[in-house]
Amino acid sequence: MKIDNVPVAVIVPMYNGERTVGSTLESVCRQTYGALDIIVVDDGSTDASASIVESYARRDPRIRLLRQQNSGVAAARNFGAASTDAEFLAFVDADDLWAPSKVEQQVLALQQAGSIAGLAYCWFAQIDAESRVYSLNNRPLAEGWVLQAMCRNNFVGNGSSMMLRRAAFEAAGGFDPSLRDRHAQGCEDMLICLRVAEQFEFRVVPQYLVGYRMTNTNMSSDVKQMLRSCEIVFAEFREKHPELRGELDAHLVDMLQWLVVRALVGGRLLAAGELMRQLLALEPRMAVSRLPGMLDTYCRARLVPQWAKTGWRRVRGAQPRPPYEEMAW
Repeated sequence: MKIDNVPVAVIVPMYNGERTVGSTLESVCRQTYGALDIIVVDDGSTDASASIVESYARRDPRIRLLRQQNSGVAAARNFGAASTDAEFLAFVDADDLWAPSKVEQQVLALQQAGSIAGLAYCWFAQIDAESRVYSLNNRPLAEGWVLQAMCRNNFVGNGSSMMLRRAAFEAAGGFDPSLRDRHAQGCEDMLICLRVAEQFEFRVVPQYLVGYRMTNTNMSSDVKQMLRSCEIVFAEFREKHPELRGELDAHLVDMLQWLVVRALVGGRLLAAGELMRQLLALEPRMAVSRLPGMLDTYCRARLVPQWAKTGWRRVRGAQPRPPYEEMAW
């Protein structure tokens, strides 16, 4: 099947991304799929990130820069989507990376499935500030009608791993900027996935095609805001789908676990302790049983001080493990 004549818009929301946006754009420009409209939306940056994008745009005419007053990631993505008539919309945050075949494989998955499929996702690796992989635990295979599965677990994981058919994007109402208005940014990606899953099937490309960067400055590092965001999203779907409340309750427990690790990786020890207390109150046995795995993930991250890694290995009686091999972003 020849697919390289179908336009794909790549939308890059950016706020003060001078340290990483160049690497992100390089990974986008190296895509094996050529028919790209690459739209960077500068969300009121105050650093040099816009000039970096302009320098890339001079070398690659597919790149264009749009600007808006600081309005949040949802508004930036919606602005980018409104500026193009591309049939397929792919989103990548300005600190994440794509493997070269990411767009091509997702377009193929959506075209083979037909109009019933509204979203294609792929696996993602967690990477540190130097783009080194420290976690390859995400291997979901859910596809088809996945609303119940999405209520149980956000297997898509992040905005950089998804591609949306425009019809699905519009049916879901785009990304929801009201989360920012309620001081609850963070779960915009999960919310649009849930809304799309109500009306369309999903497809998966079971390969690690995204490097999802974990730093102390990106949105997911604000773990308390992320928790508020998650609770708002779950409240919407508890009301709309009361038959799925059990899945949503279990998902909240998993989210608390992930946020504990996220807080640890970001050095927010007090926040990690507070979230851990909430987790213990909800599911004490599960929290205790999962704690070693949570600390293992924490110690894999390059953001973690070496003394902490060494101490945990001594407690566990484990030998130092080499990092995962470098990925071809």
